[in-house]
Amino acid sequence: MDSWLTAAVDAVATTADLPRASLDLSDKDVEKLLELARIAARDSGQRTNAPLICYLVGLAVQASGKNLEDIAGAVPSSSQ
Repeated sequence: MDSWLTAAVDAVATTADLPRASLDLSDKDVEKLLELARIAARDSGQRTNAPLICYLVGLAVQASGKNLEDIAGAVPSSSQ
């Protein structure tokens, strides 16, 4: 993680009163989120859809208890 993102995650954890470790992303999660953002921006033609779908997928993971891979896999892709 770069220094900007590390500082941002630290600030978010503090503001949300969460342990910093609860916001750690695995390399696999980072790869999946970046792939999801790429698909959303490319397939929809709207770059603004990338952060929105990542946020919504995150909410769905939290609410359902399912893993990121399964939830992100439900997002349609033109390459599927």
